[in-house]
Amino acid sequence: MLKAPPTSFLSSLDPGGWRRRPFRRSPPPISAVALMTNPAYFEVGRYLGGYGFMNITSYSSSQFGGLPDVAGIQNLGLGYSPEEIERLRAQDVGEGEVNIRLYEGRVVQGPLKGTEALFKVYPGSRSGASEADLMAVNELRTHAFLQNDASDICENIQFLLGAFETATGEQWLAFRDDGRYSAADYAKLTSERKLKEQSGSISFWNPYDRAYKLELKRYFVLKLLYGAMCGLVHMHNHDRLHQSLGPSSVVLKYGAGLLLAYMSFIPFCEAGTMDGISLQRLLENTFRFDIYAAREYFLADDRLSEAVDFLDLGDGAGWELLQAMLNPDYRKRPIAEAVLNHRFLTGAVLWN
Repeated sequence: MLKAPPTSFLSSLDPGGWRRRPFRRSPPPISAVALMTNPAYFEVGRYLGGYGFMNITSYSSSQFGGLPDVAGIQNLGLGYSPEEIERLRAQDVGEGEVNIRLYEGRVVQGPLKGTEALFKVYPGSRSGASEADLMAVNELRTHAFLQNDASDICENIQFLLGAFETATGEQWLAFRDDGRYSAADYAKLTSERKLKEQSGSISFWNPYDRAYKLELKRYFVLKLLYGAMCGLVHMHNHDRLHQSLGPSSVVLKYGAGLLLAYMSFIPFCEAGTMDGISLQRLLENTFRFDIYAAREYFLADDRLSEAVDFLDLGDGAGWELLQAMLNPDYRKRPIAEAVLNHRFLTGAVLWN
């Protein structure tokens, strides 16, 4: 998982704005050779929840549009036959077999004693979860590789403390607990709060309070996206790829452009106005990644005005970046480092 933004600040959902998070002592950097593999070093706390993965086994295009024409795809030189391309028009998304459990805990032995931990549990191979084993091993090796040099630890990637296997074959990965809320959590809570504001259940006694909170929200979202891209650039610079980049994999198929779209809309809309799947279908199927045409559609809906205004910052810098990241020709999409240095993510649009 990626981390963003700095975890010393959180956006409060209650009146009063931002609050400082209680200070948490950061353990000294340690190398991969110091990973703790003995379960006795850890104490497991309460169950926090779980999540699964989606498998795209088939796809059904919406009534508003579908895939580009067969000849257009063949011209890209991807090696697909017309029959294979036609099958892509009738695919469905289904729930994968791997379900992850999350627990809180802490380190109870060794030099990192007292460090709060977050456990990510993959199901055991004895229950037939060979896919889960491969995913766990891949994640373990990736984090171990990225942490091998103690002088080159990226603060925007979760820090692995250790890992162990239980008698039932479950794979437990222990990460330093630098935050439990994901970008998806933040987007959901802020959209719910906006709905309460619009309904009048939350009032603004200060006329400048609403504008101030909007500026803080814009700043927070840009910092979140910037931090996530910093972690992604670090991985790419070390020849590693993030397998499933989305709002749930950022802590507070590589779809960075859709992550940008999600965080640019959901936190700025009322709950129920827009969701990730609907937004993706609009951009992919209805407008076929013509972002400026999509802007005209969004502009006509007053419920989406804050999202449009956010992407309008810097004379449309947000739309410019989104169009580049969702270019229909994947070969023209910018690399992660170019995205990181774009004026929309650097925060320059907030000061100009």
